[in-house]
Amino acid sequence: MTEGRQKIKQRSRLATQIRISYIILLLPSVVFVAYALYNLWHVNARNNEMISSVVAASEFSLQFKEDFDYETYLLIVGNVAPDKTKLHEELDKARQVVDGLKDYTNTEDNQKRLQYAEKYLNNLETYVAQIKENLGSENKYEDNMLIWENDVQIVTSLLQESINEYIYYENKQIQITQAENNALFVDIVEISGVLLAFSLISMVIVSYFAPKYITRPIEEQVKEEQKQLRKAEFDLLQSQINPHFLYNTLDAIIWSAEAGNQKQVVSMVGNLSDFFRLSLNKGKETVLVREELQHVRSYLEIQQIRYQDILSFEIHVPENFNEFQIPKLTVQPVVENALYHGIKNKRGGGTIKITGEEKKDYYSITVEDNGKGMSEDRLREVRKAIREGMPGQNVVYGLYNVNERIRLNYGEEYGIHIESLLDKGTRVVIRLPKPQSKE
Repeated sequence: MTEGRQKIKQRSRLATQIRISYIILLLPSVVFVAYALYNLWHVNARNNEMISSVVAASEFSLQFKEDFDYETYLLIVGNVAPDKTKLHEELDKARQVVDGLKDYTNTEDNQKRLQYAEKYLNNLETYVAQIKENLGSENKYEDNMLIWENDVQIVTSLLQESINEYIYYENKQIQITQAENNALFVDIVEISGVLLAFSLISMVIVSYFAPKYITRPIEEQVKEEQKQLRKAEFDLLQSQINPHFLYNTLDAIIWSAEAGNQKQVVSMVGNLSDFFRLSLNKGKETVLVREELQHVRSYLEIQQIRYQDILSFEIHVPENFNEFQIPKLTVQPVVENALYHGIKNKRGGGTIKITGEEKKDYYSITVEDNGKGMSEDRLREVRKAIREGMPGQNVVYGLYNVNERIRLNYGEEYGIHIESLLDKGTRVVIRLPKPQSKE
């Protein structure tokens, strides 16, 4: 697995751990809120049903007996024609009310009272039919009055009594429900107190243990990155103390001395001394840009003497870059790569140009050569090797180390970007954070 994938996996695992911590803290509260909302909704719905039941039953009890008794009397005495009477309409309305009350009550006794009420309504229906039948015969007035006094008024009283009992016990049920609601409210308050205490204790525990649990992978990752950073720095330092480079330079000094070229010998020895002094730099991890560029200049001047027929170089970096900080051994490995894999592979030699550009939040140093360049396929391989690291790719190992050190020091948005065209040359842009201006 590549390093990039490993770090993505670590970040994903860390995010999962944080989410789990949130869920552990929030789950009891979510469960309790759902429980409280459900019970409050259920209680409210039940109260509304019982109140509606009592209201409907009260209206029936207050109006039905008086209206029905009076309407029956008007029918008997002939003030209302049989086809104009409202008795059947009153009975239909009463049945609708009784049927509706069945949906409200949930007690067995009140269900029985409603069954009695239905029987009373059926009896009243029978009495009305008898009265209408008697109206068609002579000498039946007394019979109708007896039905009205002994049957109709008694049954409407029984019906009213059943409905009043229904209302009484529904009100009693409302009182019981209210007591249950009060108990539920007390339970919710008590549970809220327990939940609050649990949350506080959990927060204390989580605030103590969770940071260690969550930051442990980060500390392991930081240690690993520091280890990688030190390894990259050591590898770069080793690459500077390249025995082949040292042997070849010393050979060039010997040849110059034998040829009697004293000035060239002095120049090469001075540049070699500066090169190693700046490479070591008293163990410092960062240097000023001017020191890094001096290090590059010493290297190029040594190499220019060795490859004077094929190598020329230019350094054009803005002067205000001089005091910027840069990780040591950042530009020189890129220049070395340009020389050995660009200029030396091109017939007739070429030029290495080092330039600088300043943006709002960052600055960049560009190393450009007009050497051999790369094909598109090779460029993709090199970019992947620089990004992920590929053992055995010596051609880009120095570039990978430079990119890795910058990325570990400053973040993923910084590092190197490479562009190249076959037989045209290569351009490497080193992107670094710009120092914050002091106001």
